[in-house]
Amino acid sequence: MPTPCHIVVEGNPAIVYASRNGAPEKMLPILESFLDTFWQERDALGETQDTPECLVAQVVVRFGFEICEDDFSNLKVGLKYDPTAAYLYFISAERQLSVWSPTDNYRSNPSLGLKACHQLRTVSIG
Repeated sequence: MPTPCHIVVEGNPAIVYASRNGAPEKMLPILESFLDTFWQERDALGETQDTPECLVAQVVVRFGFEICEDDFSNLKVGLKYDPTAAYLYFISAERQLSVWSPTDNYRSNPSLGLKACHQLRTVSIG
């Protein structure tokens, strides 16, 4: 059974949606490793400008390649939350990754975003 999810980056209005493989046991090991590498690269280059934009782009390209398993038809980027998302992953500017679970309010009005979800877990990266 597919497990759809969103990836949201603080400071960027884009919302990444994957229609499968979104369960924490699948996503967290890959996403944590990806984010650790991302932050190391940013630190090594001394880059701080446009981090939310760079992060969303790399989530789509680099992380998308790992999670999509050579079928990119399940990956999209938009500005609206999808009511079918089973989990939402929020990447903060403070280098934390949090996992959120939608409530019934989210399902009926996904535009509420994280405000209509409850937080399951937070992990510091880097």
